[in-house]
Amino acid sequence: MCIHPSLSTQMGVKMKKEIKIGKHSISEQSPVFIVAEMSANHLMDFDRAVAIMQAAKDAGADAVKIQTYTADTITLDCDDPCFQITQGTIWDGTTLHKLYQTAYTPWEWQPKLMKIAEEMGLEFFSSPFDFSAIDFLEEMHVPAYKIASFEINDIPFIRRIAKLGKPMIFATGIARLGDIELAVNTCKEAGNEEIILLKCTSSYPAPYEDINLRTIPSMAQTFDCLAGLSDHSMGHAVADAAVALGARMVEKHLTLSRADGGADAAFSMEPEEFKIMVENIRKIEKALGQVTYELTPKQAREREHSRSLFVAKDMKAGEIFTPENLRSVRPACGLHTMHYEEILGKRITRDAKLGTPMSWDLVDFK
Repeated sequence: MCIHPSLSTQMGVKMKKEIKIGKHSISEQSPVFIVAEMSANHLMDFDRAVAIMQAAKDAGADAVKIQTYTADTITLDCDDPCFQITQGTIWDGTTLHKLYQTAYTPWEWQPKLMKIAEEMGLEFFSSPFDFSAIDFLEEMHVPAYKIASFEINDIPFIRRIAKLGKPMIFATGIARLGDIELAVNTCKEAGNEEIILLKCTSSYPAPYEDINLRTIPSMAQTFDCLAGLSDHSMGHAVADAAVALGARMVEKHLTLSRADGGADAAFSMEPEEFKIMVENIRKIEKALGQVTYELTPKQAREREHSRSLFVAKDMKAGEIFTPENLRSVRPACGLHTMHYEEILGKRITRDAKLGTPMSWDLVDFK
């Protein structure tokens, strides 16, 4: 596939740089949108699902995301080699259908979970995996849709969601550049420019050397859209670094305890870890600030401790300034250091003690 050098102007559609998901605004100026992915960590226990959402809220997440599928809507009940998991994952040795039978979120829970999440002050949305899931989520009035990595090449599916006019979040874990271009252009053709692209590594857990975070600013520039991170690595270092590189959304799996097991437990965060990640992201946001060469009032006061020129030995009127009696030292009470060579070799106009700040009336230019 030929990649257009400037995708931002293709078809005359410019991507939106401020996207609303529920009450939250996502933009280059807004706080990073932090999403807790529940996935299979509910372990088929509704109360545990609610507890995970409460843990997400307590940890500082902005949203909870789930997945809307059944084993029969996402794959086929077939034991042929194509359907065996043998790619060196934590799920090797089973079939896709058997895995999804244990990992799906019961659909009858989902409207209830959404209501509870909203009462907690959390945004709630989902990843659908077929047309029936889209119809179901539309009845729930979800505010956004997440397209999973392995669905980024399902163009009729993407087109159907794009026509709804809601924000679309794409994981790009198994996508080549052409796959992303095709998905984005499909949205544009449907009149939907509310797109967030997430750098994602579809390994569970993801090795650090495969993550390539520098793709985040490249993706934002190439597709003229907001970009973020869907992270399956252990810990919060990758998420922290992603924010420093410009990620506007971060998604991490959350469980109550990895020791409880489950299909996604091995690469999920526990509540305290998630909380530390959120705290770090908020600190990084403050530290990133803005491009400026101005000083704060406190920084301006600190300039008083910068270097300047001082008399470094007791001197008598008429003595010559030398490197021994004229020095650049802290603080900044004397003349600027740029005048050092200009003063050397000149005579002092009057007696001066060690520690006298240099001033022009001490220099005889005759």
